[in-house]
Amino acid sequence: MAAQSNTLDTIWEVDDTLWALIEPIFEKFWPRKTTGRKPSDWRQCLNGIIYQMRTGCQWNSLPRQFGDDSTVHRWFQRWVQGGVFVRVWALLIEHCDELRGVEWKWQSADGSLAKARFGGPILDQTRPIGRKTVPKPTCSSKPRADRWRFKLPRPTGMTVRV
Repeated sequence: MAAQSNTLDTIWEVDDTLWALIEPIFEKFWPRKTTGRKPSDWRQCLNGIIYQMRTGCQWNSLPRQFGDDSTVHRWFQRWVQGGVFVRVWALLIEHCDELRGVEWKWQSADGSLAKARFGGPILDQTRPIGRKTVPKPTCSSKPRADRWRFKLPRPTGMTVRV
């Protein structure tokens, strides 16, 4: 018989026990209002964020089961800026330590690099280091077509009749 392992299952969706554990963090960050428009389902949004992070799909390619893609992305940005995921992560590490599910002696990270679309953001112009010391050439051995530098004089006093 195979020995049972102490590994935890990979999280693809938030189950009821996990949601009961982390829901107070979301409630504290953004308390629900009693009036006005009904807010989106945070658990559904969190499942959409987990799906996007696990698969690497684009936000606008999220399946419909997670709700509107722009709503899921908007909540993701709010929660990142508000530090919600850091608090959820700390809580999960605390509970995972109790289960002895993390081996802290060895860790790895995965990532990817890709070309920035449209050149990426321009943060600052490159400043010159110093004055140029090499003078620009005044003449060249190669003939150039400088049609804008030399203009032919306009003919004067000629009329043509047909």
